[in-house]
Amino acid sequence: MTQSVLIRYVYTPFTFWRHISELMPSPSKHSYTVPCSSAFREAVEALAQSRQVNVGDLARSVLLVVPGAEVERFADPGEPASHDRETVILKSGPAEGRPWRRKPRLQVRMPPGHAIPFIRRALGLALALDAGTLSVTLEDPQAAAQRLRPEPEPMPPPPPIDEDPSAEELGRLRAIISTLVFEPLAEGVRTRAEALYVLGFLPDARPDSRTVRAKFRLLATIHHPDGEHGDHQRMSQLNQAMSLLRGGEV
Repeated sequence: MTQSVLIRYVYTPFTFWRHISELMPSPSKHSYTVPCSSAFREAVEALAQSRQVNVGDLARSVLLVVPGAEVERFADPGEPASHDRETVILKSGPAEGRPWRRKPRLQVRMPPGHAIPFIRRALGLALALDAGTLSVTLEDPQAAAQRLRPEPEPMPPPPPIDEDPSAEELGRLRAIISTLVFEPLAEGVRTRAEALYVLGFLPDARPDSRTVRAKFRLLATIHHPDGEHGDHQRMSQLNQAMSLLRGGEV
């Protein structure tokens, strides 16, 4: 059964994951040992390799766009079964050189403070999004706060391009981006609330300048007119929003 996850900001397809990881703040990292089944570990490592990122980037990218409550709702892939073990050779200590059977695991570098099941859930979400078994619902931040705007009509599925899997994926990503982009303001960006809306924040949010710049750079990769999905009007309003927020306290 296809599950659904609510994303309150801009959903970022896997093709932007490397760029996202570069924009994220870089606090001190902690190395987590995440016990998991061998099959789960192999699937996560294969996904990270295919996207040219590390496992920690996968987890952090999911947490950047999916609220923590939604991650907690996702089923924990769980620890390995009792028969699922790997053999390693100890490299130090009194038992150096001896074989040791242990649980399969993933080493994940992330900021401190996360529970192991939470990290497993985030990685499970990444696999589900990549496999297409997880649908995505966007909630407009301004509509959630004020309930003034009608919800957008769902986009029809993209027309089939051809039988080539890469072409099919491209069509799907185009449809996702078209559905999730912000609706341009008819009169342009004139107020702080409108600037925050264009950048994907709640109207009463107080993001710091670093967070605002990171969100602007991320959205600019999508809306810049020179890009494949570029839009001159949206890019112009992004620039207006940044100019307005720079003119006063963020």
